[in-house]
Amino acid sequence: MEMEATTLLPLLGLLLLLHLFHLLKLASAPASSSSRPRLPPGPWQLPLIGSLHHLLLSRHGNLAHRTLRDLSRRHGPLMLLRLGSVPTLVVSSAEAAREVLKTHDAAFASRHLTPTLAVFSVGGRDVLFSPYGELWRHLRRLCALELLSARRVRSFRRVREDEAARLLRSVAGDAAAGGGDVDVGERMCRAVNDAVTRAAVGGRCARRDEFLRELQNAVALTGGFNLADLYPASRVARWLSQALRDAERCNRAVREIMAEIIREQEKLSAGDGGRDDGEDEDDNLLAVLLRLQRDGGDAQCPLTTEIISTVVLEIFAAGSETSSTTLEWALSELTRNPRVMQKAQSEVREAFNGKHKLTEADTEKLRYLPLVIKETLRLHVPVPFLLPRECREPCRVMGYDIPIGTKVLVNAWAIARDERYWGEDAEEFVPERFEEGSEVDFRGADFEFIPFGAGRRMCPGMALGLVNMELALAGLLYHFDWEEVPEGKKKKKQQQQQQQQQLDGGDSGAGVGEAFGITVRRKDRLVLRATQRIPCGY
Repeated sequence: MEMEATTLLPLLGLLLLLHLFHLLKLASAPASSSSRPRLPPGPWQLPLIGSLHHLLLSRHGNLAHRTLRDLSRRHGPLMLLRLGSVPTLVVSSAEAAREVLKTHDAAFASRHLTPTLAVFSVGGRDVLFSPYGELWRHLRRLCALELLSARRVRSFRRVREDEAARLLRSVAGDAAAGGGDVDVGERMCRAVNDAVTRAAVGGRCARRDEFLRELQNAVALTGGFNLADLYPASRVARWLSQALRDAERCNRAVREIMAEIIREQEKLSAGDGGRDDGEDEDDNLLAVLLRLQRDGGDAQCPLTTEIISTVVLEIFAAGSETSSTTLEWALSELTRNPRVMQKAQSEVREAFNGKHKLTEADTEKLRYLPLVIKETLRLHVPVPFLLPRECREPCRVMGYDIPIGTKVLVNAWAIARDERYWGEDAEEFVPERFEEGSEVDFRGADFEFIPFGAGRRMCPGMALGLVNMELALAGLLYHFDWEEVPEGKKKKKQQQQQQQQQLDGGDSGAGVGEAFGITVRRKDRLVLRATQRIPCGY
């Protein structure tokens, strides 16, 4: 969570007099008790900064999802805070989430667009952050019918198999060259990114490493806790916010990469006969969007090149970041839980006995590995607050009045670890809780488990994200045994990673192995010792 503490204090002094003047005006104005709304409870607030001190002084450091869980245990599952100048409703129970995401879904169907998110989404001209209206409906329909349908996702099977094979070859090479120690977190990140990139634009990105670096910067910047996002109406806050300037620089960099990719795709589409590799031009998502643009599409919501670029960038970011983060947490949890690791490896090795090369069709016979992925999504919700919503019309939730314009954070991470729904072992990694007989699923109907959200604004790329994980994880468990790196070597690796993060301008984060952004990844990349057991025939 980027609080920009060094510039927050000067801003407090600058705005305090204005705030005190505002309070005096409010105190002198007559108020009718009968007309006062019944607001949700919340912790005590300070002038100007509101509830921010509860986060700044938290024992959890910058891990807001953990701090807000602690506060909700004291103040209730529906809690109203003021973060800077932004009224923020925090939802921390399945019952409250059901009311917000289902009962009153229409009232909360718009996104809360922070200044930082506005930079990356071009003011909400996209799928994820566009206001509830015609543009969102049009883009959502395109995703459902053209971009992320089951048929389209299946059509990328060969790409996923190819990238999984490259991942396994690279791990085998690293293990042989490095005495068994493998930076498997980095390898998985690159493999997932390449798979998503090829599905999105038809080829690997020539500037992949630069793109990955900027993507990681964007994730850290969009957590919602910089000066500009905390005081969105203040020109002074925007001027002082280094994070907003970093977001603008980061956005220019990724847009430049995207422009190169679009120019290359347009050349392919305009060339005689299109592609020369025997594949249809519609074998990637960018080609589909450019074709729809040429055909005219919806006259009321024309597909501009800017919108196309933003949509493809979001598929890049959402598809690669969440899948690689979940994969890394899955292998991390398996390594920490030998019983679960042994059970998962026994299944894949019995199912594929004698095979030296796995395909996606092979994974369809697995039953335990999907439970491992489900349990990983439960314990490590990729986007802990989902994506922020905004109250766009008056409504009452659990007997409380929610003001228009209130930012809404659904703490899906806290709900997924709540003992009321998951029992006394809620904090433990137990895939068996999802075995046959369990009716809990993550497709938006069971509000105690909503890693992809629910309702109108549920993640449209859920199917693509899931298939990018299973084959890669199955291959890693089938071909290799995994164990933690000895403590001395681990510390050396972590020091090297931290030095690299500092060189890249990153932040190593704080807390229990998590680094906070709009997604929550491991604080340090996962480095494990790999021993190859079954040869790779890829």
